[in-house]
Amino acid sequence: MVGSTARKGQKNEQPALLDTELEHLPPELRWREWMGRVEAVIFASAEPVIRETLARVVGKSCNIELIIDDVRAELAGRPYELVSVAGGWQHRTKKAFGDVIRTATGQAESARSLPQSEALVLMCIAYFQPITRGELSTFFGKEVSRDLIGILRSQDLIASGPRSPQPGAPYTYVTTKAFLSHFGFNTLRDLPDFEALEDAGLLSKEKLLGGHIMPDFAAGQEDVGDETTE
Repeated sequence: MVGSTARKGQKNEQPALLDTELEHLPPELRWREWMGRVEAVIFASAEPVIRETLARVVGKSCNIELIIDDVRAELAGRPYELVSVAGGWQHRTKKAFGDVIRTATGQAESARSLPQSEALVLMCIAYFQPITRGELSTFFGKEVSRDLIGILRSQDLIASGPRSPQPGAPYTYVTTKAFLSHFGFNTLRDLPDFEALEDAGLLSKEKLLGGHIMPDFAAGQEDVGDETTE
């Protein structure tokens, strides 16, 4: 029994510290080992992996960007790639194989698409965050319901931001890392340039501020309950 207890205690011991510097290896082998570690960590994660996480498994002198570049070069002929998204890195299947994957899994192409009303509200939050529900309603010329906001929150595309300095200190809304990951952005700076969208006739700040962003928005909200309180 004593021996059994000792063995159980050993299972709770901390694992040996990982040798990250690998000074016993020649430079080329050291670099290859770091590459393998970085790719393994990213491959094993369902979410984008940030720099701080990768830094735990490589030496202090390791340039993570160069490691990522070398891994990407080795994946050039593969059906998946290493992408910069949501402030980190993630393995993703190349878009060219989208139809193949959907056919194999039976997924519809529009399975991840948002209804127009939700997409428009999300677009406004992305460009004008932090923004209140009242300000969103002003843009659209119609009340943006709590239900619609709740749908976007339930998908982890938006979250509560800082309280607004407006009377009553209403909540503001901001986009999340899941939003960046969903649309393949690394940071919000990757959003299409607002002025470029205006020049292309796809978006108008005047219409936004005048409450005329999309005439069909009201129709898209007909089945969503409205509330007038913030």
